[in-house]
Amino acid sequence: MAQFISLKTAIPGPKSLELSKREAAVVAAPMCDALSPAWIAEGHGALVTDVDGNTFIDLTGGWGCMAVGHSHPRVVAAIKDQADRFLHTDFTSVPYEPYVAVCEKLARLAPGTFDKSVALFNSGAEAIENAVKIARHTTGRSGVVVFDRAFHGRTLLTMTMTHKAKPYKVGFGPFASDVYRMPFITPYHPTIEVDEWERLLTTYVDPSTVACIVVEPIQGEGGFRVPSDGFLEMLREVSKKYGILLVADEIQAGAGRTGKFFSIENWDVAPDMICSAKSLAAGMPLSAVIARKDIMDKLPGSSIGGTYVGNPVACRAASEVIDIIQDEHLLDRAVALGKLIRSHWDVWKDKYEIIGDVRGIGAMQAIEFVKDRTTREPATQLNGEIIKECVRNGVLVAGSGIYGNCIRMLVSLEITDDQLNEAFAVMETAVAHANASR
Repeated sequence: MAQFISLKTAIPGPKSLELSKREAAVVAAPMCDALSPAWIAEGHGALVTDVDGNTFIDLTGGWGCMAVGHSHPRVVAAIKDQADRFLHTDFTSVPYEPYVAVCEKLARLAPGTFDKSVALFNSGAEAIENAVKIARHTTGRSGVVVFDRAFHGRTLLTMTMTHKAKPYKVGFGPFASDVYRMPFITPYHPTIEVDEWERLLTTYVDPSTVACIVVEPIQGEGGFRVPSDGFLEMLREVSKKYGILLVADEIQAGAGRTGKFFSIENWDVAPDMICSAKSLAAGMPLSAVIARKDIMDKLPGSSIGGTYVGNPVACRAASEVIDIIQDEHLLDRAVALGKLIRSHWDVWKDKYEIIGDVRGIGAMQAIEFVKDRTTREPATQLNGEIIKECVRNGVLVAGSGIYGNCIRMLVSLEITDDQLNEAFAVMETAVAHANASR
């Protein structure tokens, strides 16, 4: 019997349907393609209640922004306190302590024995854009190396860096220059051997013209792809060999999701720069570039920044998120959640032929659905059906993968075992139905 899911109407309910009509009249059509047809009224922890009174278990976490859950009381209190004090000045106009506090905490947490400087921005894409700017200024080079199945954003440069054409790139060209795409080597999708990567790089571009390599330690939108052993270590060696800066895109994988504050900490690798966003401020618009101090501090004054970057309200939220992750031992919780997730999914893989792979680190886990385990042909349509059935039955789940055939866990680290088990009961029923219909 359900403990947490409560469905009082069909999904969507009448109030959600009315809101959808209002949306269609005035909201830009490209924005009107939500995962959930139900409209949120409130959210707490891992639960979301819609305007019709239906309660869902949320495994999407606002596309990875809710590591500490919806409306964590400490985050809400910090936001309210800051809003009572002041909302905005622009840090380069009248500075304020919350900006410095976040930078102190991030510099302390980031791997590497070198001194670090931190700059704050609004979004993940802004962080990536600025990391590339910093790398180009520091090295005097223009080239940027990225990876197959990568996602870095939807601005001109980050759209170019992103792999998937539809819906992110088609019709939006021409794209930025000097961006080179290389294989991201994984056990399930092997392309080349790790020791062949450097030689392949030199056939695409002269490494002496490359400013930075930008890599997601675990790919997010690409399907939570975990790199093969030695891959990230090789990138660090190659980047040092050619004087290239290594940038870790931690926007989705960071903020504790893998059991480390930064996912790159799962490997013995200290990048030159780290980009953070999403769960950093519990969904408030804040991102960060954490860089070697000798790199960052060479930039001239006002060469990076923006009117709203490092907003004081978002900074207070981020400071609280960082403290919550430590105070509530959420890194340990991420590890425990990963074990609980795999205790279900590894069993499912043995039962259901449409599951080709289960992978991840900590709570950052994904299932890849295939039509055939030998050919590994993506089961895109089945995955979509599974997601829709889950939503109809009170569980919000997120798809991913360049072919749209993966389900990824972006759960709040505050989710309870009972909530996750109830959600997985719904999810397994949907998987079983899809497996039977293949």
